[in-house]
Amino acid sequence: MRKGEQTRLRIIMKSAELFNRKGYAATTMQDIMDETGLTKGGLYRSFSGKDDIAVAAFQYAGEVLWRLFSQATENCETATEKIIAMCNVYSDTVNNPPLQGGCPFLNTAVEADHSFPLLRDHAIDAYGHTQSFMQGVLEQGVSAGEFQPDMDTEALASFIFSAIEGAIMASRLTRDNKHVAFATKQIESTLRSCART
Repeated sequence: MRKGEQTRLRIIMKSAELFNRKGYAATTMQDIMDETGLTKGGLYRSFSGKDDIAVAAFQYAGEVLWRLFSQATENCETATEKIIAMCNVYSDTVNNPPLQGGCPFLNTAVEADHSFPLLRDHAIDAYGHTQSFMQGVLEQGVSAGEFQPDMDTEALASFIFSAIEGAIMASRLTRDNKHVAFATKQIESTLRSCART
């Protein structure tokens, strides 16, 4: 990797955690300079501005999450095991989140709703990708005879994703991982109830 590419990657990695901890609106170019140890000129050699950095940082955060999801599910045999493994990526969201500051999907969705339309579009894409993946896992479960054939995979995928994201918010707010544990247990119970008998 060339020096310019290394610098760009360092800016993205440091900024991803900074934005996730502090928020996009509250983060300044000076904060990014402080975090990366670069001058303003050093930042502008790689990016056109804060919005450009924010988009790259969000995409990087998504890649980090997908690596963790992939690792968590690679040895799972059933659809239920895969979904629960994805939920368990957040099992210690208070002390050891996938990215410092919590879930980048949740944080970005909340902040970008009105303030950052560009980031909102990226958050919508990431949401759709994750929900589609979960729906695909459920459909594989239906095809394999794990679940009942009339399962509404779209509705259930939406419920699972919404439940775990809400639980992440509650756990981080209260500094107690029990909410993620509760949601994961209820998701598993729901999936078991859909099992083909």
